[in-house]
Amino acid sequence: MDALTIHEAASTTGWSARMLRYVERAGLIEPRRSAAGYRLYGAAELQQLRTLRELLDEQKMSITEVAFALRLRRDVELSAALAGWFDAEPARPADVPAADWLLWEQDKHQKLLAAASRHANELMETTT
Repeated sequence: MDALTIHEAASTTGWSARMLRYVERAGLIEPRRSAAGYRLYGAAELQQLRTLRELLDEQKMSITEVAFALRLRRDVELSAALAGWFDAEPARPADVPAADWLLWEQDKHQKLLAAASRHANELMETTT
């Protein structure tokens, strides 16, 4: 046998089948598929799962963090946007008086929260 099914791989690695599907959806492992569409885990995938577990343990990371690091590596725009945010220094807009800056920022937050709430409500209405 040159490959394991997802349940055999889960039993071998200690990851649950559900977690193996999550790791695949996150783009961290890509098992090949059988003609019938079943996931097949070979030695390479088992090695990746083992070294992923070692990385998580050694670095005290979550799979979500590793998946985000992969996304940063692949998404140039996201990487640049985050670099810009990290490098940015807070600065009062030129047209906002110093005495009004705090209120101006509070107002912007309230508008963002209201927009997010409207968006969430719209999504709920379209899914029901």
